[in-house]
This record gives sequence, C-alpha cells and structure tokens, in this order.
Amino acid sequence: MSSPARPCWFDTGFLRRFILPMAAIVLLAACGSKAKEEALPPGSTIVTLGDSLTAGAGVTREQAWPDLLANRTGWVVINGGISGDTSGGALRRLPALLEEHNPALVLVALGGNDMLRRVPRQDTIANLGKILDTIRAQGAKPVLLATPEPSVAGAVFQSLSAADFYRQIAEAHQVPLIEDAIAEVLSDPAMKGDPLHPNTAGHVELAQKIFDALKAIGYAT
Repeated sequence: MSSPARPCWFDTGFLRRFILPMAAIVLLAACGSKAKEEALPPGSTIVTLGDSLTAGAGVTREQAWPDLLANRTGWVVINGGISGDTSGGALRRLPALLEEHNPALVLVALGGNDMLRRVPRQDTIANLGKILDTIRAQGAKPVLLATPEPSVAGAVFQSLSAADFYRQIAEAHQVPLIEDAIAEVLSDPAMKGDPLHPNTAGHVELAQKIFDALKAIGYAT
C-alpha cells in the first residue's frame, strides 16, 4: 500500500525553491544592517551649520537648540547659524569654520531660505552635497537635518513636512538624516514665535528631538 502524499510544505523541492532562498535573504539583511556610530564623549566639538532656525531668531543664543544640545550632552557646540543664510552662503564659509574648530561632528540644517528665495532646486542639492563632502574631507562626520517645504496648507493644518530632496541627498551621500524634527516643531503653533521660527518652548522641543535622533544614530548617549 502506497504512503499518502506529503503536504507541499514538506516537499524538498519547495524547500530548495522558497524556504532556503528566503532564509538567505534574511541572513544577508541581518549581516548588512548598519551598526550604530561611536558615541562622542563630553568635551567633543560639534558645529551646527544653519540659518535663523539654528542661530535662534527671536530667542537668545542660550535659548537656541545648539546651546540646549550642548547642555544635554556636555559637547562643545559651536553655533554656526546665520540668519538669512543659504546653502551657497554656508558652503562658502564652511572651510573657515572647519579649520578653526576641527569638529568631530557637523549638523547641517540648511535649505529653508533657498526654498523661500526660489533658488533652483538642483543648486540647493548640489550645494548641500558639496557641504557634506567638505565636512567628510576634513575628517568630521556630517548629519543632515531637513527643513520643511514652505506650505500655506501645511501651516494652516499644522502638518508641515520635510522637503523630499533631503532624503535624496542623504541617500546619495550616505549620511544620517534627521527628517521630521524641524517640521514637527514648526507644525505646532504653540512652539512658534512667528510663522517661520520656534519660540523658547519650540527650541527646547527641537533640542530634545535632535538629541533623540543623535542617540538613535549612536553619537549621543
């Protein structure tokens, strides 16, 4: 008497065709996952390269998120924000900042004024890419922060979102991206001193979000 046919999930051909390849994919994905960056100890020098969102328009320097981040981490955080600056302006002044401070990490929060001034998108992308490359060439680690796309509807409905080109730049240059921190703060009217800038509470919240993101990347502890 012949034995009954085995269910298909016991078939060795099925195992070879489906189960083993899937197991290999899972194994490769696990092996290829990126490890966290090495934590930066207190006393490390960090530069924040940005515009008025970084400089702290509407609040004191001590109330802006770079100083709050310094208080939280023990890092020496150099506030390299200049109100009204564009990606092109920051690119021109970056080499002097790097030479003067020799930072371990540079947080790049630029592009908002480019969008407001209708700088061609490809120019902004090119400038930010050069900024990231320049930082790396100096031996520092770059992290990119996304600025929200100007949007009347986003402001009205409290749902600003990061401009999509930041993800494109981060992927092309293989740098960490803090995508939603600024957009989330600027979407909340209670966190803003004017339509474009955080108030003191907004900077506290922004510093917390940036710290949490840097902790997830591995730089902060």
